[in-house]
Amino acid sequence: MTVYARVDGPLGTMLLVGEETADGAAALASLSLPEQRGAVAVRDGWRHAPERFARVAAQLEGYFAGRVKDFDLPFAAAGAGTPFQRRVWQVLDSIPYGETTTYGEIAARVGVSGAGVRAVGTAIGRNPLLVVRPCHRVIGADGSLRGYAAGPERKGLLLGLEGALVR
Repeated sequence: MTVYARVDGPLGTMLLVGEETADGAAALASLSLPEQRGAVAVRDGWRHAPERFARVAAQLEGYFAGRVKDFDLPFAAAGAGTPFQRRVWQVLDSIPYGETTTYGEIAARVGVSGAGVRAVGTAIGRNPLLVVRPCHRVIGADGSLRGYAAGPERKGLLLGLEGALVR
């Protein structure tokens, strides 16, 4: 069963969506923000179950307080992206806290060049797990804060929180 919860944070009210697990938690399938490009909306048949997201909420609170640098959460894998998107997302997951990389560097790591950089940007833009899968750590080759589905202001806030803000 699909469950959801809303959690307030410095970026706004985050919508958490997941699948119930046998241990009484939820495997996270989506974390989206209001006004985000492609934001998820609650659907009929989903159950509001904030208790299932206690672990997610605690880690998000710790992240925003500067205590959590790596998320240790179960993710729902069903239908999560194309094989290419999953390769790109795997690279995102490897970017350390407080560091940044560029779209071109990710393209090289997944073995594409030229026009493939645009495909990498599209895959990053379809990341369903904002904040916990750190697409905010990807910047333009010129150091600009571009391409964040929740807006450059929020990207800057996250990078500032991590001490990685490029000016």
